[in-house]
Amino acid sequence: MKTAMIALTLVLVLAAGARAEIVVKAVEYEQGGTPLEGKVVYDNASTAKRPGVLVVHQWMGPTDYELRRAKQLAEMGYVAFVADIYGKGVRPADQKEAGETASKFRADRPLLRARAAAGLTALKAQPLVDLQRIAAIGYCFGGGTVLELARSGAELAGAVSFHGTLDTPNPADAKNIKARLLVLHGADDPFVKADQVAAFKKEMDDAHVKYKFIAYPGAVHGFTMKEAGDDPSKGMAYNADADAKSWQAMKDFFAKIFKKMKK
Repeated sequence: MKTAMIALTLVLVLAAGARAEIVVKAVEYEQGGTPLEGKVVYDNASTAKRPGVLVVHQWMGPTDYELRRAKQLAEMGYVAFVADIYGKGVRPADQKEAGETASKFRADRPLLRARAAAGLTALKAQPLVDLQRIAAIGYCFGGGTVLELARSGAELAGAVSFHGTLDTPNPADAKNIKARLLVLHGADDPFVKADQVAAFKKEMDDAHVKYKFIAYPGAVHGFTMKEAGDDPSKGMAYNADADAKSWQAMKDFFAKIFKKMKK
């Protein structure tokens, strides 16, 4: 009898494990009449509320890269939402198109903030999200986007920029920031130079924002992306050490900010 009960318990455990999976669902939403298409990603092993993380793409738009990061976040126990800043079906074919598309939004910060805010709203609409524990992360173009979202006064526990742009046309808006910030930067990034870094730090210090800035020696732009290649002389290149360390820094940051917000 005891053996049979043990066997039954094992079967039930294995069956539960087999049912648990990382779920990816397309989510259509809109901003200002423009259709957008994001993806929500979560582990369906539990129906418990959990922190939500907005994931904002680099200049090529939402790709498999962002989806992979979202799946990693889901495996960590978060609900991740891959935002769509550009618009449904607007996906640059090459770097030239990506530059042109990204520039449109960087030149119109109110529009950029509105698109990011729409993604945040879509994340918050997901039933498994704990609305008291929300953060945002972004890569390159997306890193700059989550910083602009924070500058808009969005209700975030934290925002993390991975090799993102740091400039803003409205430095005084830093006074609106409610989130803690974590900025993960390539120390040798030729696209985000020392003067931009200095201006950002001054902006944050003047507004008394709680932030942490980490620069990884030898890392250039796009250091978390294998798609960037392995030649730092081109200004963009993958750096395995900086990738691992920055992801761990984000994990530690989330553990800290989300723990503080638990009741």
